[in-house]
Amino acid sequence: MVLELQSVSRMVEGRVHIHPTSLTLQNGTMNVLLGPTLSGKTSLMRLMAGLDAPTTGRILWHGEDVTGRRVQDRGVAMVYQQFINYPGLSVYENIASPLRILGRPKDEVDRKVRETAEMLHLTPMLARKPLELSGGQQQRCALARALVKGAGLVLLDEPLANLDYKLREELRVEIPRIFEASGAIFVYATTEPEEALLLGGNTATLWEGRVTQFGPTPRVYRQPVDATTARVFSDPPMNFTSALKQGARLAFGQDVTAPAEGNFAVADGAYMAGFRANHLSLHRPATSALDLRCKVIVTEITGAQSFVHVSHGEDRWIALVEGVQVLEPGQEVSLWLEPRHIYLFDAEGRLAAPASYAEAA
Repeated sequence: MVLELQSVSRMVEGRVHIHPTSLTLQNGTMNVLLGPTLSGKTSLMRLMAGLDAPTTGRILWHGEDVTGRRVQDRGVAMVYQQFINYPGLSVYENIASPLRILGRPKDEVDRKVRETAEMLHLTPMLARKPLELSGGQQQRCALARALVKGAGLVLLDEPLANLDYKLREELRVEIPRIFEASGAIFVYATTEPEEALLLGGNTATLWEGRVTQFGPTPRVYRQPVDATTARVFSDPPMNFTSALKQGARLAFGQDVTAPAEGNFAVADGAYMAGFRANHLSLHRPATSALDLRCKVIVTEITGAQSFVHVSHGEDRWIALVEGVQVLEPGQEVSLWLEPRHIYLFDAEGRLAAPASYAEAA
């Protein structure tokens, strides 16, 4: 089973929601749509489901053109971030409802409901009403109703966004297991890079209606093709600063330089250097680390880690450092950065040199 989008686009009242997009999703794969709010994730899912018609392009399912086919005839299941359950029905009847609509035999309905409930750890709750369940159990009920049909394509549109932290963590661990058991093509939309990394599979990064990169999740994270993808796949967003390559040196600002060797052996000229917040340290990690003299703007303490917002000349950066760090606004600090964690992007934002730690990805 393969879902193929061929130059699919979507325009609404003259505004582009999805630029021409081509994607191929293979059977039995987890595919994450990662991007900020309004980047086009839900719009792309609605095209996949058949809820919206593309302005241009075609959608193929098993090689058959289904572009104009009704959503009811596509074998698609979709789960939203809201808990969409029938409050007056038991969990059993909620899960059974799609099969009853399809007119399946009673014994088949019972077997599939119980199999799906077992997969989602809902067997003890089958007699309860949805409002008697926790938030996580309600979302599992909605997911079970989607999976029980045996749909070949399951679309999950930020399904954990309305859950509290503990329930999100619980379901984040369970969803890969559920995915493997179902064998369907899963498409999972999220705004959180951490969630994409946890789910694995493939990731498509989206920005303003464009898919900027698609491939195995670790590769997209470690080897972004451009600065936009790097920004989308970093939380906090990737830090950037200007860099100038001249001869044997690469300069970051006026007084910080590194040897222009290895990945930095690029053509002379101006670049944009990017590095993630977790690669900045308050303690020198290696003799080769660059000493970036910064001024503290504010510090956010989360417990095990601290977000340190700093200024470095005209640049504003965020450092994600370990432990509780008590730093005063205006305080001068050294943030250390190993050159191997630096990406270089050219004037058009395209990747010119990957971080050397990413080469094995």
